[in-house]
Amino acid sequence: MFYSIRGTYVHAEENFAVIECGGVGYKCYTTLSTLSALPKVGSQVMLYTHVYVKEDIFDIFGFLTRQELSYFRMLLGVSGIGPKAALAVLSEMTPEKFALCVIANDVKSLTKVSGIGPKSAGRIVLELKDKMKSVELPDSFDLPAAPQMESGNVAEAISALVVLGYSQSEAAQALGKQDETRSVQELIKHALKQLAGKA
Repeated sequence: MFYSIRGTYVHAEENFAVIECGGVGYKCYTTLSTLSALPKVGSQVMLYTHVYVKEDIFDIFGFLTRQELSYFRMLLGVSGIGPKAALAVLSEMTPEKFALCVIANDVKSLTKVSGIGPKSAGRIVLELKDKMKSVELPDSFDLPAAPQMESGNVAEAISALVVLGYSQSEAAQALGKQDETRSVQELIKHALKQLAGKA
């Protein structure tokens, strides 16, 4: 129904922002990622929107990026996953990290999200894996190298895995003696598959 909303950012609370447009304040539910990236109150902002209508519910969800909106809609398409759970997932991890979890069958990381149990996490991976095959994953998460380690692709991969919730020792063990010439993306995929197999 609505593609986007542009107006003045006037207020925010834990899980929504209010955008005033044409004298009307629109309550847009959103993720912590979008809330933390919003400019100061009083600034102009545009959010990509999704309208959720069900019985007596008419809610607007807004996101700063089309990618976050796209993954929100993917999550809504998973059986048993509603808007609250979808927002929780995307508040806990970036779209890139979410895509990595699905591609690598990393159910463990998904179960760390509040309200997402093993069964729900399994359904998310099962139902979205094919859709994620075309997703272009970043070569780097733009993170600092893991402490007390030499810089390089393996160190970057370990840092990314730590951000996903694994300990540095778990990440290092999963990577083993991997070739430094492999891309960070390949190393992370390999490690997540190893870690998921142990979950």
